[in-house]
Amino acid sequence: MFCYQCEQTAKGQGCTVMGVCGKNPEVAALQDLLVHALQGLSLYAVEGRKVGVSDPEANIFTCEATFSTLTNVDFDPERFIALIKRAVALREQLKGKVKAAGGKVDFSEAAANFTPAADLAGLVKQGQAVEIHPDPANPDIQSLKHTLLFGLKGVAAYADHAKILGQEDDKVYAFIQEGLAAILRNDLGLQDWVGLVLKCGETNLRAMELLDAGNTGAYGHPVPTEVPLGAKKGKAILVSGHDLKDLELLLKQTEGKGINVYTHGEMLPTHGYPELKKYPHFYGHYGTAWQNQHKEFAVFPGAILMTTNCIQKPQEVYQANLFTTGLVGWPGVTHIKDKDFTPVINKALAMPGFPADTDHGSVMVGFARNAVMGVAGAVIEAVKNKQIRHFFLVAGCDGAKPGRNYYTEFVEKVPQDCVVLTLACGKFRFFDKKLGDIGGIPRLLDVGQCNDAYSAIQIAVALANAFECGVNDLPLSLVLSWYEQKAVAILLTLLHLGIKDIRLGPSLPAFVTSNVLDVLVKNFGIKAITTPDEDLKAILG
Repeated sequence: MFCYQCEQTAKGQGCTVMGVCGKNPEVAALQDLLVHALQGLSLYAVEGRKVGVSDPEANIFTCEATFSTLTNVDFDPERFIALIKRAVALREQLKGKVKAAGGKVDFSEAAANFTPAADLAGLVKQGQAVEIHPDPANPDIQSLKHTLLFGLKGVAAYADHAKILGQEDDKVYAFIQEGLAAILRNDLGLQDWVGLVLKCGETNLRAMELLDAGNTGAYGHPVPTEVPLGAKKGKAILVSGHDLKDLELLLKQTEGKGINVYTHGEMLPTHGYPELKKYPHFYGHYGTAWQNQHKEFAVFPGAILMTTNCIQKPQEVYQANLFTTGLVGWPGVTHIKDKDFTPVINKALAMPGFPADTDHGSVMVGFARNAVMGVAGAVIEAVKNKQIRHFFLVAGCDGAKPGRNYYTEFVEKVPQDCVVLTLACGKFRFFDKKLGDIGGIPRLLDVGQCNDAYSAIQIAVALANAFECGVNDLPLSLVLSWYEQKAVAILLTLLHLGIKDIRLGPSLPAFVTSNVLDVLVKNFGIKAITTPDEDLKAILG
């Protein structure tokens, strides 16, 4: 196998024996074969649009299946077998429609014509033959191709979340398919690939806008909310991942059953949504980021539901208490297909629950764009009066790899006249720090999930408009941590918007060559993090 799509890839180069995430070579081959199948489907989708043919079923499937190959989503070989066969069936269905409309159907690419093997061993062998790997003959082109591919996986994740909440745009589906098909090409130059990578960032901005509309349209705009970090005596269910719809369904199905629902990881910001916080049994937050689930899930006295990516190989001590839904999968873990969470509820009722109330303090969430813009006047005055010197967006993914304590130390050392905005699970390095306030404005503002990067962008744009300057002219610095492909998509969005001088860590992507990095440095001023002291000095002088 070869995989280097996440930040924690082995030796900073690539996983070749076993994925650091827990992905085995068999699943790695099936994921690569699924991408191959989706590229074949996408060739016909791109051609179809030229002759007025767009297949909604194929579009949605492309999005879901691409998301399935993102880090820490699906590790179940049986589900990949079904996805590969479905991709080919939809390809042939679309091929017929395109042919009837007079479009091109005689593609020579192997992805457009391959037939899946009859058994798992055969499919794995086919996957190994189309394995994703660096190309020593054209390393920079391959680097940009893989940057595009991993960015597309992030876009697909956000588009899938948005679709679940009724928000779609065919332009997003069209670009995902355009990008997948383009990766098969060998006739494009470096500038063409740079253009496609930036277009991926532009498309991701639209996908995040759709998701924001879905979240706020269904559940209201987040409001500042204090979230307990302790527990309440009684039965319990823990919800991890990102999906708000799954959480809402679970809250409805657990009403009146004497079960308290807790969030884990990136679900923390959901406590700020008015239509979710109205449930009295939606109690508090348990644990920290995804990489700590082995320790935290092992002692949670209730059922656990994984709703999107972030799953790790379950430990035996809690595997029977763990459930997956949506696109998440792990062999041997009970999967909820129909959104009837009765098995989760029954497991929670059969378990001991928390024996007593505990108090571990609280944290504040809910500082998305509406909440921050609601006090924009006070923020602007504080900047003009020099009460606020600088804003830092310290955001992104958390992970187990050494070096992420940088973000804890950075926030602790940010001067008292500066404000820290944060989002995504990287916040768990410092989310419970008591940083105080500046004239009533909290110095630590939790904007939300990684999915809420759109909110952070809108806050920056609103401040730039208020000060009649560009975003790059604001007293604002971005200090980001990355782990998986949604972070790649967000970074591409920031580059599309022309945001400069981003600091990125804890290490740079293994799939970015030195020449491609040089382009990013020269055009966007992108920087690797150094030490908190050095970076703060460079930013603030």
